[in-house]
Amino acid sequence: MSQQHTAADPAPTSAVATVAERRDWWRDAVIYQVYPRSFADSNGDGMGDLEGIRSRLPYLRDLGVDAVWLSPFYASPQADAGYDVADYRAVDPMFGNLLDADALIRDARELGLRIIVDLVPNHSSDQHEWFKRALREGPGSPLRERYHFRPGKGANGELPPNDWESIFGGPAWTRVTEPDGTPGEWYLHLFAPEQPDFNWDHPAVGDEFRSILRFWLDMGVDGFRIDVAHGLVKAAGLPDLGAHDQLKLLGNDVMPFFDQDGVHEIYRQWRLILDEYSGERIFVAEAWTPTVERTANYVRPDELHQAFNFQYLSTAWDAAELREVIDRTLEAMRPVGAPSTWVLSNHDVTRHATRFANPPGLGTQIRLAGDRELGLRRARAASLLMLALPGSAYVYQGEELGLPDVVDLPDEVRQDPAYFRGAGQDGFRDGCRVPIPWTRDGSSYGFGSGGSWLPQPSGWGELSVEAQTGTPGSTLELYRAALALRSAHPDLGAGDAVEWLRAPEGVLAFRRGEFVCVANTTGESVTTPTYGRVLLTSEEVTKADDETKIPSDTTVWFTTA
Repeated sequence: MSQQHTAADPAPTSAVATVAERRDWWRDAVIYQVYPRSFADSNGDGMGDLEGIRSRLPYLRDLGVDAVWLSPFYASPQADAGYDVADYRAVDPMFGNLLDADALIRDARELGLRIIVDLVPNHSSDQHEWFKRALREGPGSPLRERYHFRPGKGANGELPPNDWESIFGGPAWTRVTEPDGTPGEWYLHLFAPEQPDFNWDHPAVGDEFRSILRFWLDMGVDGFRIDVAHGLVKAAGLPDLGAHDQLKLLGNDVMPFFDQDGVHEIYRQWRLILDEYSGERIFVAEAWTPTVERTANYVRPDELHQAFNFQYLSTAWDAAELREVIDRTLEAMRPVGAPSTWVLSNHDVTRHATRFANPPGLGTQIRLAGDRELGLRRARAASLLMLALPGSAYVYQGEELGLPDVVDLPDEVRQDPAYFRGAGQDGFRDGCRVPIPWTRDGSSYGFGSGGSWLPQPSGWGELSVEAQTGTPGSTLELYRAALALRSAHPDLGAGDAVEWLRAPEGVLAFRRGEFVCVANTTGESVTTPTYGRVLLTSEEVTKADDETKIPSDTTVWFTTA
């Protein structure tokens, strides 16, 4: 007997809990990341916007997610796609205005969805009023103390103050021209030169961000995703690192500019503010750390609620490696009482349907299409595995459609600032940011009426929401079924442990109460015990007596009830 995409009694849409009724919602939440530029365009200018997002909220409600995380929509020169903020209390006109943000938050609440907004506290735009005044007022300006301005080394100050390198490539310092026209001090930017780092040792910086938190909490947002949460505090004296190719060291060592222990006092202060508000608002940390154990430091009971599990995102489609990172994650989070998080894609990495289409070891930013059919097959299996694990899961827009990265974008259309700087990130993030398709045909496949800011590939329409809705076996229907089951099954969602079952080499099998997940990461079919009734499969499986034949790169959900 064959089984494929069988959903058991998913909860009807009318049964979706309202925002006010869900307690501890974040412990098992499925949170959907919207990249505003690329989700939906309401006015035909080729750029996604808040009104476009608002119009598509019913789609997200019906998909079955609990919350929506919005990448930055603040006033910004867009040197780094909005992660260079000029005004943290204003909406960039390309996305709308504060009234649009208010309407979006209100509509989401009525649909039972929560809204999480991005917060960028490590750096501002060089067009932020503080930084512009610091340049105008020259050396000695009190505003320069709110950033990291330093005199250069060398006979005439012509060398950077230390050897730190930008994540985007090149030195992490830029020399300014003073008001009198002479070369002057240098300022620190761990990312693009248009993104000067704040000096969090200055009290005005902390005061400002506590005020920003209250501004958006009063607007009704349900939480914040904290960009570069590991980067706010720098080691005293800004010491040399003494190494080149510093990007290769990230994730292996505690750096003088990342994951310094002083960040935790900032987040303890922030948590006090959040706890003043009703409705279980949350913080989510983007914290790249050397180990999941150090990541756990960010989610201690008096700090943040969740932290992205980048170790899991970076793991190959390999049973042994996956089991190791799953075990380590659960073990690290258990002592601090925080939920584990699981994520496969986001706006900074090559989509997992393309990563898994290529051999392992190429990193998280690649420019190779690989085996598209294999990549999609593995992506579907990986998604069911992720959604079966205890804790909270993050879904990046379009992964529910099985979208690949667009790896053949012409160089002249690329906008990732890392692409234009040497020796930094590979700069291929544009490939995962191409606007998503909603319809088979039409201008920009339903994204908007006036094209799209990055070109969409031909054939994009066959991956669209329209093409996949109601289509048996489609990736979209697989996600809808999986999220409905995850919500309805009492043994899925929150938790801190799995019971591993004996399985053939290359196969993961675990039990959670009356639920069993089996994932075959090999390139061959395997036969396993039938653990009960099949709930859902990423590809077709065959049952015979007490055994189930599971094809290559396939995940199966069983229930023993």
